[in-house]
Amino acid sequence: MTLRLSTLLLPDDVAPGAFSLLVARGLRGMCDGFIAVLLPAYLLALGFGQLAVGLISTTTLFGSALATILVGLIGNRFAQRTLLLFAAALMTATGFGFAGLSSLWPLLVVAFVGTLNPSSGDVSLFLPLEHARLAESATGDARTALFARYSLVGGLSAAFGALAAGLPELISVHSAMSPLAAIRVMFIVYATAGFVNWLIYRRLPACPPNTDTPRIPLGPSRGIVTRLALLFSVDAFAGGLLVNSLLTLWLIQRFGLSPGTAGQFFFCAGLLSAASQLAASSLSRRIGLLNTMVFTHIPSSACLIAAAFSPSLALTLALLLARSALSQMDVPTRSAYVMSVVTPGERPAAASFTAVPRSLAAAVAPTLSGVLLGLGWFGAPLVACGALKIAYDLSLLYAFRQVRPEGESSWRKGR
Repeated sequence: MTLRLSTLLLPDDVAPGAFSLLVARGLRGMCDGFIAVLLPAYLLALGFGQLAVGLISTTTLFGSALATILVGLIGNRFAQRTLLLFAAALMTATGFGFAGLSSLWPLLVVAFVGTLNPSSGDVSLFLPLEHARLAESATGDARTALFARYSLVGGLSAAFGALAAGLPELISVHSAMSPLAAIRVMFIVYATAGFVNWLIYRRLPACPPNTDTPRIPLGPSRGIVTRLALLFSVDAFAGGLLVNSLLTLWLIQRFGLSPGTAGQFFFCAGLLSAASQLAASSLSRRIGLLNTMVFTHIPSSACLIAAAFSPSLALTLALLLARSALSQMDVPTRSAYVMSVVTPGERPAAASFTAVPRSLAAAVAPTLSGVLLGLGWFGAPLVACGALKIAYDLSLLYAFRQVRPEGESSWRKGR
């Protein structure tokens, strides 16, 4: 059964060990899905306000950035499996920490050192480690297809996880458990998933099976990776203005949505995002990785800006769903692009180096959004997010239209 499932999920010419990474990504994605929706409700139930939601999100992303920096600096000294096992153990500790604490400062400490993810994408310590491992499991178009499946699994699992955000409400209605206690149970589920991921990573070989390339710090590709990292940081800052936790808070405050209803919306949004990520591989073969990243991203940002001025809930949700159908097509193509324009030995360092500015830039933004929402400027985060993302897309196209990824023919470079 496992063999048949791995054959369906994996493209041709991919190392079988990549299947374990897809399973781990799916389990983690489910947890990220319901945590992103439940986090603001949990903090509000503890008696905190909008600023606390922003602070927790900011602290979490800063901690992820620091962990990613360490991976880039010293990660080549350790086996990737060892680092993945450590990350999974940290995920378990994070879940138990949030389940058992109620004061803001202890929660901020756990958020900083832990793996909590308040956004729709994976911005944790796992990201550069798994990306580097996946990049070594395939080449050319097969690598793009593998990243697309990785993103698809993450998107689908996050969608079903968001749907699970309604479970605490059901539990509290049909039992004597309070809503706050029911949400704490979900953090215990998060901790348990971290332990299961630890068991999955433990089965991985210490070294990827199909490569003898030593891992080295950035060298020949430093210039191009630096430029990519700077541009990615703009995109990440924009995205940080509207991580899923803050978008949930915005929907709750502007339209009075319950966490369960918000979870249903994010479920639909996640399904659309997952489907679009699967289509990204096919589209990139036709128009190229860079064009796929840019020309699907700009319309999604326009939908987000329009949602800020929408007068009704129905129209707002429709615009946000349209955004979801396009906004994530750049995720697998971006990862594949980075891995394709650097030398094989530099891939782990490049994955970390491009992830660090993203995490740092994204970390600054949630607190700013929390302040804006607290002041009653409800549309400001959406407009700023959309405008900055459009500026990023245009800058990326201009700066890299002449850079040819590995295995991509010249007519698909965006010339």
